Amino acid sequence: MASGNPSVHPYGLDPDTIDRPVFAATIRPHQSLSRRGFRVVMTGCCAVSLTVSVWAWRMGFWPVAGFFGLDMLAIYAALKVSFRRGRSFEEVMISQIEILLARVSHRGERREWRFNPLWTKIETVEDDEYGLQRLTLVSRRQQALVARDAGPDERARIALGLTTALAQVKKGY
Repeated sequence: MASGNPSVHPYGLDPDTIDRPVFAATIRPHQSLSRRGFRVVMTGCCAVSLTVSVWAWRMGFWPVAGFFGLDMLAIYAALKVSFRRGRSFEEVMISQIEILLARVSHRGERREWRFNPLWTKIETVEDDEYGLQRLTLVSRRQQALVARDAGPDERARIALGLTTALAQVKKGY
């Protein structure tokens, strides 16, 4: 050994820690409506719908009540789909030997991309008014969109973390 310290590997990198993550993040889509908020919105919409439907029925416009019922059904279905889509997530992990991007859908389907950190670069598309619009990992002919369901501010924070971790990994070699 080059060093008198047995805990230090002679070539600098410890083989036991080489696959330990330098950066790891779980990215979930933004949901502005909580379960309690869902109940409040549905209660308010139903109250307005019921009030207008009763008024329209008494005035002789009875088909309005049916259309309001369809509207409430459509709002309920749209919010339920939104909640279900909120269960999807992305995992990003950077170690010394690979970058792993895993996207898990709301159905539990998993898709993975693996990149070599030495050949990978981060491409961003930024808009002056709306912030960071697109964050992509690019390596050779392969590319993958990162944080596609996140907002611009969160996407910018993730881009900063990825850039810092990637620079740290490349500096280590």
